[in-house]
Amino acid sequence: MVNNIIKVLLVVIIVVLAYMVYDSIMEPVKFNKEVARRDEIVVQALKDIRSAEMGFKTIHGRYTANFDTLIDFLKTGQIPEVKIVPDPNDTTFTKTIRDTIGYVPVLDSLYGKRLNFDVNRIKYIPFTKNKVFKLNAGVIEKGGVKVNVFEASAIYKEYLADMNTQMVTNLIASKEQIDRFAGLKVGSMTEASTDGNWE
Repeated sequence: MVNNIIKVLLVVIIVVLAYMVYDSIMEPVKFNKEVARRDEIVVQALKDIRSAEMGFKTIHGRYTANFDTLIDFLKTGQIPEVKIVPDPNDTTFTKTIRDTIGYVPVLDSLYGKRLNFDVNRIKYIPFTKNKVFKLNAGVIEKGGVKVNVFEASAIYKEYLADMNTQMVTNLIASKEQIDRFAGLKVGSMTEASTDGNWE
């Protein structure tokens, strides 16, 4: 009888230990999978901000560092619809005439094909309790030329805040060791670039 109890206990201990080993192996895998899922959603949000900023610059000749201004532009702004036709007076067929044939609401032009797009949520970082993306805009000089720039960003600490603290700390440290931004960002306040750091 005692032997049977010991055998059952040993089986239970083996199962528990096997699960603990499996879980310790799978935890980083699950963490990385969830980080990738969240990164994808935050990247889409940053792409939306980039589209809005580029549309704003098309109309106003500059970027904005104010989300309220950007959201108002998305709600009320219009982008000219341009038709390019050959210049009838050009015998070389190289010149064109840009003809504005109408105006399209900015929201429809940029996000018309997106289901459930909420313009009022564009400033909020996904997976946070309404934390706002950091947004900057300005003018820098590159090669003697003044260039309009913008940058929008979210750090890992914000949109991974509810995940394993040690693993988030390790992820941040791994980026800082190679002098990389510990999060996701689009644009730059030091370079004439509208690329994201995921591209």
